[in-house]
Amino acid sequence: MSLLILASNRLLKISGVLIKAFSYIFHFIFPNKRFTIPHASPALRKKDKDIKVPKIIWQTNYTNKVSLPVYINYLVNRWISPDFEYRYMGHEDREEFIKENAPQEIIDAFDKLTDGAAQADLWRLFVLNYYGGVYMDIDAHSVWSISDMLNADDNYCFLLNKEHFTNYFIASTPNNLYLQKAIDLIVENIKQRNIEDGVYSLTGPIVLNRVIGDNQVTHRYYKETCIQGSFTNEYFQYIDKPRGKWTHVKNEDLLK
Repeated sequence: MSLLILASNRLLKISGVLIKAFSYIFHFIFPNKRFTIPHASPALRKKDKDIKVPKIIWQTNYTNKVSLPVYINYLVNRWISPDFEYRYMGHEDREEFIKENAPQEIIDAFDKLTDGAAQADLWRLFVLNYYGGVYMDIDAHSVWSISDMLNADDNYCFLLNKEHFTNYFIASTPNNLYLQKAIDLIVENIKQRNIEDGVYSLTGPIVLNRVIGDNQVTHRYYKETCIQGSFTNEYFQYIDKPRGKWTHVKNEDLLK
């Protein structure tokens, strides 16, 4: 990890701690105040470096009316990678997009999912495989300019944490073989009702790790690329939907 990226990582984490502390006070005084994340926003400026991965940041959430720290997290991503467009899709948007563009088999599988996080897992793979771009969870932010972290000829980049590849950050061009295999595996998991190990293996990171297997893939380590929870936490992310996180959903309730 370069010293500049390390310094940026630490600065963002420290800033996040301060912002979270302030946000508790802010939302105590203004309990109903929410900030709107736009569904679409153009790049703030052009950048000379060209990369194969389309310069689009994709994010999703159960609502785009968010708490202060979630909104700041959004602003940080816009500020760090100003040459990227921004696209947000909520629950209804994801469903509409899948139904308009996916094969019937994927539509049927998506319709059987009852949990928003599981639906987002399938949607992120499909939208990246369809349009390309960079997906980040709503509580995640890059630690450096995405254009500068990706090589010009990279067709994709996966994120490696301490244990395995994760799916809260994925960069890809359209028609990625690994993404398609992950989509196919999710569809099969849903058909077979493989819910014993919950969202994590039904639609989540375990799916991606299974399709990657022992293959050598383009990847970056999470600390030098994208981290979660610096600016927000479960309380702020689900401020209007207590216990709305996927970890609170019973396995038997994941599928219709």
